[in-house]
Amino acid sequence: MTDFELSNQLYILMNVAIAAVLTGLIGLEREFKNKPAGFRTNMIVGSSAALLLSLGKIIVDSYGEGEAMGTIQADPTRIIEAIIVGISFIGAGTILKGKEEDKVYYLTTAATVLFSAGIGIAVALDQYVLAVTTTFFILVINRVAKLVYNRINN
Repeated sequence: MTDFELSNQLYILMNVAIAAVLTGLIGLEREFKNKPAGFRTNMIVGSSAALLLSLGKIIVDSYGEGEAMGTIQADPTRIIEAIIVGISFIGAGTILKGKEEDKVYYLTTAATVLFSAGIGIAVALDQYVLAVTTTFFILVINRVAKLVYNRINN
C-alpha cells in the first residue's frame, strides 16, 4: 500500500466519522422523543452513506484509468440514487398506519433518516459547511417547528 492510498483511506475514515457525529446529533434528538429510528440508526445511515459514496468515488476514479478507460461508463450519480433507494426502504419500515384512516405515525422519523443519508453524502463530497448547517437545520425543524406547530394548533 502506498502512502497515497493510506492517506486516502484515512481521509475517507475521517469523513465517515464526521458524518457519524453529525447524524448522531440528529439521532439523539429522535431518541429524546422516543422515536423508532434514533441515535444508532441515524449514525449508521449517515456514516454508511459517506462510506458508500467515498468508495464509489474510488471505483469511478479507477475506471477512468488504464485499460478500462472508455470501456466502462461510470455514473457517480447512480451511487447517490442507490443510497437514497436503500435508505428509503429503511424509512418506510419505520412508518406505521394508525387504526384511524387519517393517522400515520413516524413519517417525520423516516424523512429524518433520509436527511441523515443526505448529510453523509454531503460529507463524502467534502461539503462540510453544508453538512454542518443542514444538521443544524434538521434539528431546528424537528424541535422548533414542532413547538410552533403545537402553539398554533392549541
